[in-house]
Amino acid sequence: MQQIVTTINEFLWGNFLIILLMGTGVYFTLKLNFIQIRKFKEGIKRVTGSMDLNGKEADHNGMSSFQALATAVAAQVGTGNLAGAATAIVSGGPGAIFWMWVSAFFGMATVYVEAILGQVFKRRVNGQITGGPSYYIETALKNKFISKGLAIFFSIACITALGLMGNAVQANSISVAFNNAFGVSSLIVGIVIAILAGFVFFGGIKRIAAVTEKIVPVMAGLYIVACIIIIFINYKQIIPAIVSIFYSAFNPEAALGGAMGISVKQAIRYGVARGLFSNEAGMGSTPHAHAIAKVKHPGEQGIVAVVTVFIDTFVVLTGTALVILTSGVKEGAGIILTQNAFTKSLGVYGDMFIAICLFFFAFSTIIGWYFFGEANIRYLFKKDFVVNIYRVVVMIMIIIGSMLKVELVWEMADMFNGMMVLPNLIALLALGKYARNAMKEYDIINS
Repeated sequence: MQQIVTTINEFLWGNFLIILLMGTGVYFTLKLNFIQIRKFKEGIKRVTGSMDLNGKEADHNGMSSFQALATAVAAQVGTGNLAGAATAIVSGGPGAIFWMWVSAFFGMATVYVEAILGQVFKRRVNGQITGGPSYYIETALKNKFISKGLAIFFSIACITALGLMGNAVQANSISVAFNNAFGVSSLIVGIVIAILAGFVFFGGIKRIAAVTEKIVPVMAGLYIVACIIIIFINYKQIIPAIVSIFYSAFNPEAALGGAMGISVKQAIRYGVARGLFSNEAGMGSTPHAHAIAKVKHPGEQGIVAVVTVFIDTFVVLTGTALVILTSGVKEGAGIILTQNAFTKSLGVYGDMFIAICLFFFAFSTIIGWYFFGEANIRYLFKKDFVVNIYRVVVMIMIIIGSMLKVELVWEMADMFNGMMVLPNLIALLALGKYARNAMKEYDIINS
């Protein structure tokens, strides 16, 4: 199975999706006059100004703007920032981090469009506000049959990629980390995660929003502080680490002495693939959260969405990468490499710290990805009892994922992520005018 999945990924993530994702990001960056730069300062102000942890609870009418941001960041900041960064460095060299930055910069424009379309095309289903790519995909093309088919394909891919396989990836990384740090059985870890997740799932949107808005700021803050401390402990290696990122992005074999045989294509492939898995720009996942934010104008949530990609990639993921590169540790794969880097600077507490951090990072991602999958279950079936079945299936996948081999889990996650990208990008390019009009309208209102 791993050989089949790897072959599919070699096609998807060879040149195909890389060109589509980067091309779409560049296109919207130019069309929206570098929105990620022009509105970045305002986005930061909106995020910090909306951080009210004692605000109104989410309900059938949606979430607050900050709760939507927290849910989006919860989905983005997970194993892609800890295990994914390590995997990218091992497979694509330090230069993969540079390509993560590039894809994230252009992805900030893409996610702006996603958030606005999510707001514009959201609907009320069975009395509850919901939204996401499926709702705007089905209006993208003149041929309604094809559009509806693409929307259904996206929903199935999203449920599989995030709710099922994606959450298996998150559970897998937690179980590996806890087994490495504390020697706890993977099965036991999986069962505990499934029970805790089920408690949140069955609490509905109110409990999901309440959990993410409290966990995300604390977990991200603590992790960033720990990264900064370790980077300064290894301060002599900061400049060499940064140089290696830029140099090996274009000449990886020379940077690594030719021993690993890593090419520029591999650096780009793993940088963009892990970048997508980390920040999810263009994948069509975070619009599910941004769509139901209670805002006065779609443009407000659009610029908030831009900040989520920045937090995910340029802050958290970069912190992980610099910890690994400044530590000089090269032993291990995935989360083990990240743990080894922390352990070298923090001693035995490094293992424990990463295991605990990863639990909160990945657990919050499980909640976010479950929620995105639920939105698509509601799109396909519009029946509440099907949602309950989905909740149980996700819990089972969490347990199964905790015991799978990491290589196969990551490859399958990449494959299903790629399948989500295609219909979403088609719709973004077809409906981009709505984002441009919303941007112009918002600029006029705030001029």
